[in-house]
Amino acid sequence: MHSLQCGRFTLTLDRPQVMGILNVTPDSFSDGGSFDTCSKAVAHAETLVSQGADIIDIGGESTRPGAELVSIEDEIARVVPVIAALKSLNVPLSIDTRRPAVMLAALDAGVDLINDIAALEGEGALRVAAKGNVAVCLMHMKGEPRTMQVAPEYDDVVAEVTSYLATRRDEAEQAGIERSRILLDPGFGFGKNLAHNIALFNAMPQMREALGCPLLIGVSRKSMLGQITGRVVSDRMAASVAAALLAAQKGAAIVRVHDVRETVDALKIWQALQ
Repeated sequence: MHSLQCGRFTLTLDRPQVMGILNVTPDSFSDGGSFDTCSKAVAHAETLVSQGADIIDIGGESTRPGAELVSIEDEIARVVPVIAALKSLNVPLSIDTRRPAVMLAALDAGVDLINDIAALEGEGALRVAAKGNVAVCLMHMKGEPRTMQVAPEYDDVVAEVTSYLATRRDEAEQAGIERSRILLDPGFGFGKNLAHNIALFNAMPQMREALGCPLLIGVSRKSMLGQITGRVVSDRMAASVAAALLAAQKGAAIVRVHDVRETVDALKIWQALQ
């Protein structure tokens, strides 16, 4: 059984962990602007923990398709006070960023996990993460957020994503990040169409086996669920819970979700009745 060395914590991955999403951004695709002051963000994080969140993932830059860039200073100003205020919650805190300067500021503020959509490819990112003794999540993304959904193409999406993640895992290890600190994320919706996303979802058990690291899966409220159900973002809770449950059944170690209470309940039922 895997465990994850995660900053101040060691997470035993004997059951799927629920990562609650805390966007301190004015423009995230799902809840942009809802928690964009420190006090609102802290209150929401406390709610997520009370609902059963195992990890809180704090993001200060929207990476939805077409998102505009945020300055590094603005991103740091959004996330650091929130991290500092949440340290007393006694759950692992994750910083969702692709910028080494933000990672460094977040580490200084006491974060336990770096969740990077760019898989620590930013200049100096591996070095920053290695010296922090925190967990890292390396994600696959084709292209960059503003243009990634224009017309993504693959010869074999599962093989290409698996190969990329294996390469980034190896680079992280060479930089001094032990495998016990590494999570991998196939990057649903990041430069993938619906067929790509479905192929990756179904290949999750093989990917986990091939990569030898726990998988973090984030499909909550994403457009792939809208394409399947025909529902708008604000009406995708049932779809998101179903997808998180299926991801857990396929071996996801961590599911990253907006709807924490509902996901926690679904996972409890599955574990009791499976």
